[in-house]
Formats: sequence, structure tokens, C-alpha cells
Amino acid sequence: MSSPDLATERRPGPGLDLLGSELSVLFRRRRTWAMLAAVALIPILLAVAVRLTASELDPGEGPPFLDRVTQNGLFVSFTATVVAIPLFLPLTIGVVAGDTIAGEAGLGTLRYLLVSPAGRLRLLLVKYTGAAAFCLAATLTLVVVGAVIGALLFPVGPVTLLSGETIGVAESVLRSLLVAAYVTVSLLGLCAIGLFISTLTTVPVGAMAATVVVSVVSQILGALPQLEWLHPWLFTQHWLGFAGLLSQPADLSAFGSNALLQTGYIAVFFALAYSRFATKDVLS
Repeated sequence: MSSPDLATERRPGPGLDLLGSELSVLFRRRRTWAMLAAVALIPILLAVAVRLTASELDPGEGPPFLDRVTQNGLFVSFTATVVAIPLFLPLTIGVVAGDTIAGEAGLGTLRYLLVSPAGRLRLLLVKYTGAAAFCLAATLTLVVVGAVIGALLFPVGPVTLLSGETIGVAESVLRSLLVAAYVTVSLLGLCAIGLFISTLTTVPVGAMAATVVVSVVSQILGALPQLEWLHPWLFTQHWLGFAGLLSQPADLSAFGSNALLQTGYIAVFFALAYSRFATKDVLS
């Protein structure tokens, strides 16, 4: 939920002024930094656990890439990403996206924001952009901290890709950033869903919880073979599909399919959010 002391410091204006105000408020909240710190703990705990384990893991044992961590610390980022995608990242995204409109309405600052000449459409765009910026920050935190802790605790050198070829450290870092971009794109559809849910209520906690539940339900549906016909339409379908980025040459087909699917969800749920918000009687 928005902090009252930060809300009073807003000076909303059209365009970039409003966006700058939104990003400033978002990344000055203690809650935002607490969530980023929690995300950073995932690769740290994973790397420390592997470092303290005396026995070597057999290939394929544990989460993907975990058996390669002791040979090359750069794989900490990839393993942590696989671990974080199903629940931890959607949880943080749900908190931020669910709070976009409901948090302002719950605090009574939404009406104040709408006095600005920005208008409701621009306010929605700014709120969504802020949530998307947090997606990028959370994913980069996961990847960067994973690379750093991996380099500190394990050897770092050329990376053997899933296709068998070996690439240098510099290109490995680029592949890690490409994976971060893939994961960020994967979460943008959930951001739009959270924005829509946030326009339906003035209770931010309810919007946050509903957004997280939607992501969990989508993953459960994606795991049921009886609903195979539905799988291509689920926004979580390609969340773990970045394996092609770790082959030589990089296979970008999954990236394109994922981006297309997320664009569809963004278009549909942003339109629904605007339809709801444009006709909403803002009393607070």
C-alpha cells in the first residue's frame, strides 16, 4: 500500500513528470527494497547451500542447472531464476501491480492524482510502467546477485551450453542478461492482470492476493494434461522456456512466442482496466 508520507510528496504532472513521480515513490518505499532484498536472498541461499554440501549432485538432480553450479558459478543465476519464477517473482509482482490503483484509492489519494491534467488513461499507463519497471529491477537483482555470489563461492570460466558448445565468460554474461529480459517479458502479462484487478477494488491487499492467485491457478492449469488445448493460451505457458537462449546459436523462437502471448494479455487486460477505470466513480 502507498505510504501516506510519500503520497503527500507527490506533485503529479502530465507525461514524464508523472512517471518520474511514480518511479520515485515506488523505489523509495521500504517495502520495495524489502522485496528486492528477498529476491536477492534466493541465489545467495542457493549458492551457500550448494557450497556447504559435501556431496556432488548427479546430472539432472534438483532444479535445472543445479548440478553445474559447483563447476561454474555463473549457473547460480540460471538455477535461481528457475526456482524464483513459479512463486517468488509472481508474489512480488502481485504486490506491486495489485497496489497500483487500489492502493491510491484506499489511501484517498486517487482523486488527488486525477486532478492532474494527465487524465485517467495516462495515469493507468504510468502505473503500468512503474509495475513493469519493478519487474525489470527484480529480475536483474536475481541475475546479478546470482552471478556475484556464484563468482565468490565457485570457479568461474567458460560455460558449456545445453547444446554442448562452450562460450566465454563475457558472452555468458550477455546470455544471463538475455535470460533476465526473457523473464521480465514473461511477467508483463501478470502486471496487466494485476492492474485490472486493482481497478476493481479499494482494498489493495485483496488485489495483491488475487493477482498472485491468478498466477498460481494458471500454472496449475498448465500442469494438467487434460487441459492441453488450453495451455498455449495461458500467460504462464512460456515462463520457463528460456532454455533455447542457452544453446549455440541462441534460439529466439520461444522469446518471440512469449513476447507475442504477453502482448496479447497486456492489450486485453489494459483495455479492461481502462474500461473499468474510465467509468469508475472515484470518491476517494
